[in-house]
Amino acid sequence: MKWAHVEENWTAFNEAIIDRWPELTEEDLEEIDGDRRAFVAAIVEATGEEPEDVVEQLREWLAGELPSDVVMDPTHDNQSMRNSSKYVGEGEDEYDRDESFGDDEEEDGSA
Repeated sequence: MKWAHVEENWTAFNEAIIDRWPELTEEDLEEIDGDRRAFVAAIVEATGEEPEDVVEQLREWLAGELPSDVVMDPTHDNQSMRNSSKYVGEGEDEYDRDESFGDDEEEDGSA
């Protein structure tokens, strides 16, 4: 993932950030508001680590998987549906509701 993605979805990443850097607080994250330099500075201040080490940690974290909290964020739903279109059969619409998916009816046709 790229920092721009983190920055534009900052609040969705808060839980994943605190999981990775538990020294930071919700208040810290509110103050940082997606600013990369402020983020690095806050980690340096909270942990006492060298800025170069923090930048490397951040680089490694960004190279990882997108946290599931972010993937499940409602603001990503339309993009997720568009991405799923490659798995939707021809003639079907990826934006259709899924009530009938996974037929819950009994084999004799009754519900």
